[in-house]
Formats: sequence, C-alpha cells, structure tokens
Amino acid sequence: MMFKSIAEVNEKLRQAEYIGSKEIATVVYLAEATQKPVLVEGPAGVGKTELAKAVAKILGREMIRLQCYEGLDETKALYEWEYAKQLLYTQMVKDKINDIISGTRSLQDAVDQIAAQDDAFFSERFIQPRPLLQAISSEEPVVLLIDEVDKSDPEFEALLLEVLSDFQVSIPELGTKKAVSIPFVVLTSNNYRDMSDALKRRCIHLYIDYPTRDLEMEIVKLKFPGIKEDLANQLVDAIRNIRDLDLKKKPCISETLDWAHSLIMLQVNDLSTDVVTDTLNIICKYRKDVDLVKESIDKIMSEH
Repeated sequence: MMFKSIAEVNEKLRQAEYIGSKEIATVVYLAEATQKPVLVEGPAGVGKTELAKAVAKILGREMIRLQCYEGLDETKALYEWEYAKQLLYTQMVKDKINDIISGTRSLQDAVDQIAAQDDAFFSERFIQPRPLLQAISSEEPVVLLIDEVDKSDPEFEALLLEVLSDFQVSIPELGTKKAVSIPFVVLTSNNYRDMSDALKRRCIHLYIDYPTRDLEMEIVKLKFPGIKEDLANQLVDAIRNIRDLDLKKKPCISETLDWAHSLIMLQVNDLSTDVVTDTLNIICKYRKDVDLVKESIDKIMSEH
C-alpha cells in the first residue's frame, strides 16, 4: 500500500497504539515512498523496535527480525548450506552417479561429467534461508527489522551494504539473487558504537529521544485507559525527575509503562514516597541507580 499523506501515517500509527511525533510519521512516509531503509537511533526502551512492529501492522505485512550480536555472520544472517541434506541426497542417487560416469574413459572425463550436474547438488533446495534472504525472497513484501545493528561487528556491515544498496545478495554457488519484492527495512541502534558513513548514507536517519511530558502522558493513557488522572500525572512527573539524576541507565518509556502497570496491579491511587521506594526495582536496573534515587527521593516527590 502507498500512504497518501504524513497525516495518514500518523493516524494509522496511533491506531496501531504507537504514538509518535510528526517527525517519525514523516520518516515512515518517506521511507515507504522511496523504499529506503530507516536507521533509528536512541536510548534503549524509547520505542525503536515497537516502531518496526507498528509499521508492519499498518502495512499489513509480516515482520522478519534479525537480532544482531557480536560475531554475527552470514550463516546466521543470510543463509546456511544444509550439508547433511546434500550428503543424504548424494547417497540416495549414487547409482545414478555411476550411470553418469559409466561411459567416461578417464578421471578427468568423469569429473567433468559430475561437474555438469552441479545444479542438482548446489541448488536452493539445500539452502536454509536466514532473515536477510527470507526478506528479499518473500513473494509478498515484508518489514525487515535489523535490531541492535550496533552490536554486530563492523565487518558485518559490508554484507548489509549490498543488501541495502541493491536489495540483492550474492551466493557463490548460485549467483546473484535479486529481491522478489522490496522490504520496508528498519535498523535500530542503541549507540553502542558508531555506524559507518557508508551505511548511514543508504538510510533515512531518525533519532528517537525520551518523550515530552505531554506525549508520555498520552502514551500512558493509551496503554492503560483506566488509570486515574492524578496517578498518571504523579507517575510521569516522578519518572521525568528521576531521569534528571545522574543514572547509569535512565528509565525510558518502557519502564514508565511497566511502572504504571505495576501500580495498577498494586491498586495504588496516590504515588507516595513509600510506594516509589518499594517499586524502584521496576524502574531502575542497577543497584547504584536505586540507591541514588532513594537518596534523592524527597526532591523527586517535592517536584511533582
């Protein structure tokens, strides 16, 4: 499908329960129109992966996800040969191989005759496609999520460049395989390392930061429509004050939603100092951060 306008993208994202900015809607609109990948950067937990899921939902496409990590190579990202299956097939047709070479007069002739049958032993039936190959081989266009690409090795980017530049992959035994349909590609990065200029040039860049207060309130109310207004205000104010502290890991919107859910489960109607202290493990992921919030609890609570 083609989006008619940025406003339509924004509305459809909201219908998919993803509330973002006009900038996000503009990037999605342009990426779909130009078929360029989107590189989404920002702190962990601000909704980068959720954006890819929302795009898949509003486009009505399957989402294929490649989770990146150190040491990721083409056998996990692109394809893997099923050598055991090749060997099994070879054993099953060995009598036919004897028939093929029965009329040959020399070892070289026999090798040539077998080599002429390469297509039988090096074909797609022996390839196990991984996410990148799955995405460009799909008959129907998909959303390809390359998650936390900054955690992969710089050498892995060379493989991505071919896929993202021409939407094709080179398989030595089979040649170049071009995309059946162009996927909508989303790459996410938590800024673990800087991405190469070559990769960035091929993408539309989008930085998602912590949400504004109004936006965070809107997200909380969307996800938990039954939450009391006073509690939602107290919750958002407190989380924003906590973010102002010098923490190792500042709470993002994902922690805000986890906290809201926990407070609702605890049937909390008012965010007191004791409630915040008792539920800090939902917000803070490091012991030092918990201690720092406890030390600053009076300031945090006095400002909401």
